[in-house]
Amino acid sequence: MAEHGTDEPSSRTGSPDGECQVLEDRSLLHQRLAVRELIDTEVSYLHMLQLCASDIRSRLQQLPQGDLDVLFSNIDDVIEVNNRFLHDLQETESREEEQVHLIGNLFLKFQEELERVYKVYCASYDQALLLVEAYRKEPELQREIQGIIETVVPQAGPSGLSFLLVIPLQRITKYPLLLQKILENTVPDASAYPVLQRAASALQDVNTNINEYKRRKEVASKYTKVEQLTLRERLARLNTHTLSKKTTRLSQLLKQEAGLVPKTEDKEFDDLEERFHWVSLCVTEMKNNMAVYLDNLEAFLRFRPQEYDLDIPGGPVVQYCSLMRELQLQAFPQFKQRLEGLVWQPLCSLAKALAGPQNLIKKRLDKLLDFERVEEKLLEAGSVTYEEQEARHTYQALNSLLVAELPQLNQLAMHWLGQILCTFVGLQRDLAKHVLQRAEGSLAQLPHSHLSEPAFRKLVEDTLGQTGHQLRSFRENLDKVLPPPATQPLLPGAERQVQALLSRYGPEKLYQVTSNISGAGTLDLTLPRGQIVALLQNKDTKGNSSRWLVDTGGHRGYVPAGKLELYRVTPSQEEVRGQEWPHKDSRHLTPEPTPAPVSSVPVVTQVVAVYPFVARSSHEVSLQAGQLVTVLEAQDKKGNPEWSLVEVNGQRGYVPSSFLARAPSPAPWGWSLPS
Repeated sequence: MAEHGTDEPSSRTGSPDGECQVLEDRSLLHQRLAVRELIDTEVSYLHMLQLCASDIRSRLQQLPQGDLDVLFSNIDDVIEVNNRFLHDLQETESREEEQVHLIGNLFLKFQEELERVYKVYCASYDQALLLVEAYRKEPELQREIQGIIETVVPQAGPSGLSFLLVIPLQRITKYPLLLQKILENTVPDASAYPVLQRAASALQDVNTNINEYKRRKEVASKYTKVEQLTLRERLARLNTHTLSKKTTRLSQLLKQEAGLVPKTEDKEFDDLEERFHWVSLCVTEMKNNMAVYLDNLEAFLRFRPQEYDLDIPGGPVVQYCSLMRELQLQAFPQFKQRLEGLVWQPLCSLAKALAGPQNLIKKRLDKLLDFERVEEKLLEAGSVTYEEQEARHTYQALNSLLVAELPQLNQLAMHWLGQILCTFVGLQRDLAKHVLQRAEGSLAQLPHSHLSEPAFRKLVEDTLGQTGHQLRSFRENLDKVLPPPATQPLLPGAERQVQALLSRYGPEKLYQVTSNISGAGTLDLTLPRGQIVALLQNKDTKGNSSRWLVDTGGHRGYVPAGKLELYRVTPSQEEVRGQEWPHKDSRHLTPEPTPAPVSSVPVVTQVVAVYPFVARSSHEVSLQAGQLVTVLEAQDKKGNPEWSLVEVNGQRGYVPSSFLARAPSPAPWGWSLPS
């Protein structure tokens, strides 16, 4: 009996059922160890992240904020997601029987969030390493950084920052391995097995997507750089390889336009690109308008009527001057300062932020032409070179990145622009409120403050009507005293250019620039006062009639219509034109009616400048309308009566004779007007 009892356990252990039970127990033990490793390492990992975000980042204040943003990227978002993940992971410990099943579902639940935060961190990792390498070239700074890290994280060792920055990358790549370890120790027929399989596959996909996103960002960063290169620098970059690529792309584009090869259609991207260009146009237009608004505001602040002697004694004028002086010194300068800080600077930043994507969209078109050519070759030959395969991948990476991120960029840009507009409206409202508050006391003391609004409006309309009638009468009488409007003098050496424009376009198309023009846009012209141009079209491509397309005889472009006046061709110019080109239509040979030339002013005569004149050389002198001028010689050195030598405020120089008029005898109240 004893022997039989002794043999029974050994026979049970050696049976197949006994061996299976031992294997199951061993697998269960390894499974629990793998789960414990997952939870324990997650606790340690999260603790290390919190040390980086709180202790280390706060002590590296000697580094610029921009460097800290690159080094630690979105580590706060990573901590927030992993903190919730760890909390849910630890809660599974209370349900040991279904813990493995819950862990699989937990990874599936956090799949999208993990991918979202880790792809941003991983994409900026290479840039962070470049900063670390730069710090190593500064021994003193490197010692400070190393000392801080060794104090907080002694196990970092000599690697320092590199050791800490790589931890999130190591963690996200380790999740599939930990899940695989749990899966290997789970029996295939267990209910948790398919869930763990899906979780392991999902985390593999997360890592694949992160790598693809990182590759796309690297390609994009290569093409988003906006370089301001001179023509010489651009030519220096040309070589046989770049010329070959550009020629191939042009050939592909011409084939598509001719219909010889099909053109790739991508409606999704086309819609996104159209919306992006619309947003960019809105930003550009608002930036231009805001620049003009600031210029006008600056001009308004320079004009200070309260500082002039209005020759009106006391009363409302004193109150008005006091109020305007206070507003000019405080309210309006404060408004201008807030406008520049809260509207203009954010608007410039927004325009700058859109420059990179604009360049990326342009590069996508180049890469699309390369892609289409390679696809065409692949269909014909069945194989492509390594370089051509890389061109395919580059286009696919650029296109995928733009399609994925342009919607968000468009939305953010529109939100940003909307906030800027709301801020601008708010600043205008605050200015109006501030001015009314300051003026409240003064307005109560002004005349007619007791009148109702309709009565005051009627009073203002009547007063303006009477004043307007007086001004019209004054202008009519003044026109009888002043000589007729004179044509601006031509620029030196411009006669040949005027003759060329006259023969090509006729006198009815010639205009003269009345004031200096500084071109702001790409197609805008910069012209001096007095320049003769020929009108090509009285509106721009958008139908804006305030910008005219003109020809200077050498360049074509747009100028403000308000700075042009019809040029009055002199009879001598028409005669030359008729002699040199007798075959032209005789209708163009008839000059427009021109005013009779003003007779030469007697020598050493006191006259008045009728029009302002800006000197363009050291031989000329500037005039202001109404300024007293002494004529020294009524002609230039060549005997030309169109120019007079004058003296103004102690300065001598030539001015157009037609800009001068004899000064009428003064009367007690100003000009003596004819009855």
